Amino acid sequence: MTGSDAPSSFRLAYVPGVTPGKWVRIWNERLPDVPLHLRTVPSAEAADLLRRGEADAGFLRLPADRAELSVIPLYTETTVVVVPKEHAVAAVDEVAPEELADEIVLHPLDDVLPWERPPGRPARERPATTADAVELVAAGVGLLVVPQSLARLHHRRDLTYRPMPGAAESRVGLAWPEERTTDQVEDFIGIVRGRTVNSSRGRPTPPQPKAKPKPKRADAGGAGRAGTAGRNARRGGPKGDRRGKPRRRSR
Repeated sequence: MTGSDAPSSFRLAYVPGVTPGKWVRIWNERLPDVPLHLRTVPSAEAADLLRRGEADAGFLRLPADRAELSVIPLYTETTVVVVPKEHAVAAVDEVAPEELADEIVLHPLDDVLPWERPPGRPARERPATTADAVELVAAGVGLLVVPQSLARLHHRRDLTYRPMPGAAESRVGLAWPEERTTDQVEDFIGIVRGRTVNSSRGRPTPPQPKAKPKPKRADAGGAGRAGTAGRNARRGGPKGDRRGKPRRRSR
């Protein structure tokens, strides 16, 4: 879909924790006539929403089923453990997964980390959402391991978090329906990848009017020689030629 068939707006979906503000700002600067509409979608539903054509592109968490989707991996998040501020973990700079072996670690149903085996001891029941799990951490029921962006999203003054090297990690990517790679999708890919406005896939700048050709100078072998001949005639011939006037003999 190109040219006049392109849509008059761009629909961008994103999962919780992703902050698309910087890319949206660049879009609005480069394409002010194409409104960008944002839509938050649960991580588990993002890929299907794109396949249904309810968004032109979206930021989702990987791995994702790439059937019918094109995906560009973008970055990997730091994994952290969320704890009450008075917890012993809050006194260290980072914690390894095995150090939580005796702790109850909550594992919500919407967990986005690709665990082979979650750390710690499981709670009696799994919280429905990450937001519910955060409330349970605040109540002292257990700890929670999440990508750092989700710890920030659900920040509370009575909680803190610490990095957990060696734990499962969440990767974020940009995806769109492969059969609907529109001009607007290409524009957004260029923005996310940091292309400048004049790059090969950026919007080209308007063509500048061509400068009018300068008039040609007179041919050096024609008018030029004629002008020189005229000057020589007035001066009595070329420089050093004194035949213009007869010389008088001295007596």
